Amino acid sequence: MLLEGSCHCGSVHFSLESPHPYPYQRCYCSICRKTAGGGGYAINLSGRAETLDVQGGEHKRVYHALIEGEPSIGERHFCGNCASAIWVYDPRWPELIHPFASAIDSDLPIPPERVHLLLNSKANWVEVDARDNDQCFDAAPEESIAEWHERRGLVKA
Repeated sequence: MLLEGSCHCGSVHFSLESPHPYPYQRCYCSICRKTAGGGGYAINLSGRAETLDVQGGEHKRVYHALIEGEPSIGERHFCGNCASAIWVYDPRWPELIHPFASAIDSDLPIPPERVHLLLNSKANWVEVDARDNDQCFDAAPEESIAEWHERRGLVKA
């Protein structure tokens, strides 16, 4: 599925192909929450890095979050003009780009269930709106975004 996205001010536009477009995963870690999660969490998708096309890349900036006092190798890309979080790239998985669902302009499919992860980092004011079939994890689940889609037969061409 082609995902098209942008920042709030329109300075950065991007597109990429994603076989895993369901916005099912809510991350409550302090990094996602503080950089992209106005509701107390961020929703990360997954797409193919080789298909990433960016217009306005000169407006893009990169933030390396501090983890235990050390800069992360993961790159959090955002607009340098309006500060919209747009995607995460981690060189440990160079084939993947993880756009934030909040930056996607395309219609996304509604997930049949959600996964709430890194609840051990959740802010005390955040209420987890978990449905009966949702899964909740204090840490990161072992199942990847791709595996979640595959197990449910939700992979998009």
